[in-house]
Order: sequence, then structure tokens, then C-alpha cells
Amino acid sequence: MNVDWDELRRRARELTKRAYVPYSHFPVGAAGLAEDGRVVVGCNVENAGYGVTLCAECGLISDLVAGGGGRILAFCCVDGSGETIMPCGRCRQLLWEHGGPDMLIDTPVGITTMTEVLPQAFGVDNLDRVAHQQEKS
Repeated sequence: MNVDWDELRRRARELTKRAYVPYSHFPVGAAGLAEDGRVVVGCNVENAGYGVTLCAECGLISDLVAGGGGRILAFCCVDGSGETIMPCGRCRQLLWEHGGPDMLIDTPVGITTMTEVLPQAFGVDNLDRVAHQQEKS
């Protein structure tokens, strides 16, 4: 897989300029490479009801699904100064669902896999196992 990390970082930095962050003043932009070659993007969108704030990764996943779905092969997110940051725990779960254990992620210390970022992740396999056990009972 050939990932243009500079392009993903550039796109993520562009998205920080579109973030809606009147409360935290902490813009985040995200960009990912989908398996069909699309670059999907997102930015954080805050809300006065803090619990309904959307992280940049949420926007990226919406862009992925709205554009036809598929898997994310590579991902990065940056803050308002353009520095690479780690996604929060909730967003790591979103990325796992749509990228899986082998998805590459740009971290502040280098490129790694989702397995390294979210070890022992909960996913569809856990749900399938429970459903299978219930069928046996």
C-alpha cells in the first residue's frame, strides 16, 4: 500500500480551518485514505450541549459512509497548529470499526497500526461470538 502521508497531513491541516470550535478553541482536522483511493476528511464541530459535540473522526467516518463506504487504510489527525495528535478513546473505537486492526495511523511518535493504538479492541467479532453462543443455548 502506498500512502501519501504528506497529502493526508495537508488535508487534515486544511480541515482545522473549517472546524467549529467556539468553546474549546481547539480545532482538529482528520484525513484518511479509503481502500478505493478516496481521501475522506472531517473536522470537529462543537455544540453548546457539550455531549453532542462531534469529533473530527466522526465527520471523517460520515464522509466515508456517505461516499460509498469501504475501509480506511490510513489515518491522521492534527490540531490547530498542524501537529499530529492521537484520537480520543471514543474515536479509536470508531476508527477500529471502519479501519480494523491493520489500519495505519500517524501518531506523534510515528506510523503504527490500530492494534498498537487500541489493543484488545472490542469489535464485531465479540458480538458474533455472543450471538453464536445464544444460538447454541
